[in-house]
Amino acid sequence: MATIHEVAARAGVSTATVSRALNGKSTVDPELATRVAAAARELDYRPNAVARNLRRQATTVWALIISDIENPFFTAVARGVEDVAQAAGHSVVLCNSDEDLDKEARYLQVAVAERVAGVVLSPTTVDTDIGPLVEHGIPVVAIDRPLRGISTVLVGSRTGARDATTHLIAAGYRRIGCITGPQRVSTAEQRVDGYAEALRASGRRLNHRLVRHADFKVSGGRRAAERLLDASRPPDALFVANSLMAIGALQALAARGLRAGRDVGMVAFDDAPWTQLVDPPITVVAQPAYAIGEAAGRLLADGGAPRTVTLDAELIIRASSRGASGHQQS
Repeated sequence: MATIHEVAARAGVSTATVSRALNGKSTVDPELATRVAAAARELDYRPNAVARNLRRQATTVWALIISDIENPFFTAVARGVEDVAQAAGHSVVLCNSDEDLDKEARYLQVAVAERVAGVVLSPTTVDTDIGPLVEHGIPVVAIDRPLRGISTVLVGSRTGARDATTHLIAAGYRRIGCITGPQRVSTAEQRVDGYAEALRASGRRLNHRLVRHADFKVSGGRRAAERLLDASRPPDALFVANSLMAIGALQALAARGLRAGRDVGMVAFDDAPWTQLVDPPITVVAQPAYAIGEAAGRLLADGGAPRTVTLDAELIIRASSRGASGHQQS
């Protein structure tokens, strides 16, 4: 990694000028500031955050990098992490990766540059590179999705999906559609696996035409539900892999004059507050989101050898899956 002395030498100025220029001081001649900025880019120079932190005596910031703060699941996770951080004398900086590997990588670079005390990360994919954090001795805990070699807090997604699908089968639904997240995202694949496992256990085959991948957002859930509902043989029930996509699925149903629990059964992952307020209330696979954040914070604070904590999801049955009495069973 380049030093401030190397930047000064490349720009032909003093280290004091480099420092003032990179900190935006107005006393620096604009031409010199331009030369300093160019030299810093060419050398890939990053300010020495370690030195700044040493001057402050301690680094007390944790970075929390999650995929979507609009998702109530991650909001609750963030609260769990923050409560543990505060009790341990740390603050939390929240970063939103939007399931974008490049954006995630930039936040990880910032974490290294600022020498944060630790990182709690919901990795975008298995390709997420935490090597720079490990090289600089910054502890990392993964949540929701696993990464090899570090502590991880997970929920039994496959079991939860299996329980949800088994419940829909027991309620009499015959063509159960599955709306899940992006391919190569572990939680999305695990929920498809659990769905397929329940079908096999009941003597049914997995029909790939009834499975749709979306982007874990409202718009993705709506588009996926529209494709399923507009098919020549639409599903009579939907298993939806998160609460945002479930909103989109409800929008698609409403646009066709259909209603969850009356015309189409529905179970969704995550017990978002709204799921109890709609009519009928939505059956959910509830994840202990706050406990996930809390456990991740404790692992980060405690250090020690990497380990995996797996928490249970809970099927909460409500009226949206009350039974297929109005459907022809065969």
